[in-house]
Amino acid sequence: MKNIFLIALCFLSALHTLAQTKTIQFKKAIITVDGQLDEPIWKELPEHSGFYNYMPIDEGLAENQTSVQLFHNGEYLYVSLIYNDTTSRTQVSSLKRDVPIGLSDGFAMVLDTQNQQQNAYYFSVNSYSTQIDGIVERINEGYDFSTSWNTIWKAKAFMNGKQKQYEIAIPLKALNFDANNAVFGVQFYVRDIKNNSWTILKNVKRNYRLFDLRFTEKMTVEALPNTSNSRFTVTPSITANYQNDVVEDDTETTVKPSLDVQYNVTSSLRLDATINPDFSQIDIDQQVTNLTRFSVFFPERRNFFLENSDLFSNLGADGVNPFYSRRIGANSDIQFGLKLSGNVSPKTRIGILNVQTDKENEIASENFGALVTEQQLSKNFTATGFFINRQQTDKFEFTNDYNRVTGVNVNYKSDNNKWLGLANFGKSFTDGISKDNNFYNAGIWFNKRGLEWNASIKNVGKNYITDVGFTPRLYNYDAINDVVVREGYTQTTAGIEYQKFYEKSKTINSVRYLNYSNDTYLDEHGKLNQSSHFLNSAIFFKNLSALYYVFRYEYVDLKYGFDPLGNGNSLIPDKYRFGILRIGYNSANNQKFRYRFNMSAGNYYSGKRVAGGTYLNYQLLPFANLELRYDINKIDLNLLGKETFHLARFTGQVFFSNRLNWTTYVQYNTQRDNFNINSRLQWEYKPLSYIYMVVSDNYNKDIARTNWGVAFKMNYRFDF
Repeated sequence: MKNIFLIALCFLSALHTLAQTKTIQFKKAIITVDGQLDEPIWKELPEHSGFYNYMPIDEGLAENQTSVQLFHNGEYLYVSLIYNDTTSRTQVSSLKRDVPIGLSDGFAMVLDTQNQQQNAYYFSVNSYSTQIDGIVERINEGYDFSTSWNTIWKAKAFMNGKQKQYEIAIPLKALNFDANNAVFGVQFYVRDIKNNSWTILKNVKRNYRLFDLRFTEKMTVEALPNTSNSRFTVTPSITANYQNDVVEDDTETTVKPSLDVQYNVTSSLRLDATINPDFSQIDIDQQVTNLTRFSVFFPERRNFFLENSDLFSNLGADGVNPFYSRRIGANSDIQFGLKLSGNVSPKTRIGILNVQTDKENEIASENFGALVTEQQLSKNFTATGFFINRQQTDKFEFTNDYNRVTGVNVNYKSDNNKWLGLANFGKSFTDGISKDNNFYNAGIWFNKRGLEWNASIKNVGKNYITDVGFTPRLYNYDAINDVVVREGYTQTTAGIEYQKFYEKSKTINSVRYLNYSNDTYLDEHGKLNQSSHFLNSAIFFKNLSALYYVFRYEYVDLKYGFDPLGNGNSLIPDKYRFGILRIGYNSANNQKFRYRFNMSAGNYYSGKRVAGGTYLNYQLLPFANLELRYDINKIDLNLLGKETFHLARFTGQVFFSNRLNWTTYVQYNTQRDNFNINSRLQWEYKPLSYIYMVVSDNYNKDIARTNWGVAFKMNYRFDF
């Protein structure tokens, strides 16, 4: 009887603890965010502990444990975290805001405030109190995250001997939530770069992505407020820009004011407005050597487009996306933009966007609009409908030059988290063009520890025109006749990966025995146009350094002239078969000096290709970070000529404090005939209020200056 009583008592205690771990309590307390954790409230709250290993092993509980506590007071969500390290030493790679903590000691958290596993907020802080925030969003085959989204919050790290203590305060007004759906999906991560480990609160195996929202701890939030205390954020800015075109012997000086406003319609529905925006503070894109026949994708990083961005960016499939926000404002300046996005009910999200661009010389003014509705049909199925419009305007009137795209997507996820599915249908309407304007896609992904596979098929009609989208393969440039030919196609994709983990080995962490994928393309008549094969294996050592090979083999039925060397001598239409083998090594990433290198050799269309690449990174912790990337591609096409493409990028970062840093990029790209220097001094004099001084200098590959400029920008963020 006594044993039964003890068992029952333990069971009730366990239930009580379980209940505690699933609640974010409401407390009328105010915290001084200093990392000290000396307020009485921290002694009253339950602790969430029992962190699991995620990397470099994903078995069992972590040896170095962590405890977390949370509560809110109706205005802020407060979080404390204590990591029990084995040393008082700490290591970081950067003091610059929004540099991910993957190469630093620190912790991160994910808040799925709608608990719909569609998108979430990301907050993290390294051991030098550097803040990182962003958004996690669902993509077709899983989840990804961006650090371009920002909000104002507080964070402080405190090194208490071997204990690494963190304290943060997140304003509830910054979060999209619904008081009638007061369950948050929450996940905590601790990064210890010294032993290259990730540990995690809710157990996740490493065959899933680190920020997979299907694996969050469900926590009920007590007494969530129905409305936000603050409903307005206003950010005016001014930019002064001087540009000197050396080739044309022309100079231009402009002064441009702009305004960004954010209004919380409800706690889960947000209105963003921008007037005369300027995006000069954004880092320049990293240049690439493009040896394909099609355009390269660059991600969106402008803050206006990022709130609830997954609503707009996941409307298609890989390589066929009807909405690509970088198209907006690419040819002429944006006059204004409005966006309403968020949840109108726990299972319904909407996104409404309208942006107007200005007329510049021969470029007409245009209006861009998007309407997206996402509905959670059940636990397993989500449907999304969309309508996108680009229309030329004449003052306040629309003209007949338009392109419209509409469609519906259905996403599936299984209860056991092993299966994902996607089906798409789209249709475009363009002035004067009809027929062959449909898009179809169906895909499936399977994932369990050690084994993954996927398969998909898509069909793109030649008139599935998406002026605000990204469908590069639809457009074929004929270098012989200097014309672009639009041609539809069918694509099948299949892939499989098998990996084995060796937790008990003293030298090997895991071996990727097989990673194979194939993309096959058929033209409009069902004839084989291209077949691309990818084969890879790799050995990952205990310190997570890796030795790998990659073999690519291509069959191409080239229908249009292609000039890969850029010398005017084009490959003629014919059937080509070629392959290339790459061997590489990546060092462990927890050292002050990190490096990667690779070598490649093989064929390229009718000729030969030899290539190599190296990456060097030296961290003068925590004051500076120096990085060098260099790639070389040597191509010999026999009678058509030979060319060597050099691509080099140096990044130097100097950190004066968490708020003040100086970053210089130097890029040399002979394929684009460009040598570019971009140097930027950035001072965050108040949270999310910045002063930028940017100097840019451009030369051709022979180091002859083409243009240079200086830009100054200042903004100030008001919260009402």
